[in-house]
Amino acid sequence: MSNKKKKNMIMYILGGGILKEDFIVRNTKMIVFIVILFFFYISNRYSCNIKIREIDRLQEQLKDLKYEALSVSAQLTENTRPSQVEELVRKQGLDIEKAKTPPYRISK
Repeated sequence: MSNKKKKNMIMYILGGGILKEDFIVRNTKMIVFIVILFFFYISNRYSCNIKIREIDRLQEQLKDLKYEALSVSAQLTENTRPSQVEELVRKQGLDIEKAKTPPYRISK
């Protein structure tokens, strides 16, 4: 195509002449329907991308919290060992002694 034909074609499209074509006039409803579906598709894809990013962020946060819970659990297990408790009592200078008699249960 020559430059003059290209310019005429662009002006024909931008000027709205293409909207007078028989094919466009006969299929206006279908074209409007397809454009509406296209907008719904774009909107749906955008909202899905936002939700996927949110899911990824929450999964990363969950992983961090699981590691933190595991760390706290290990620390708690270490601090509740009888030898560790005795050591902490001794360091704090508390006047508490270990029971010399085993505990017993009182029945009703």
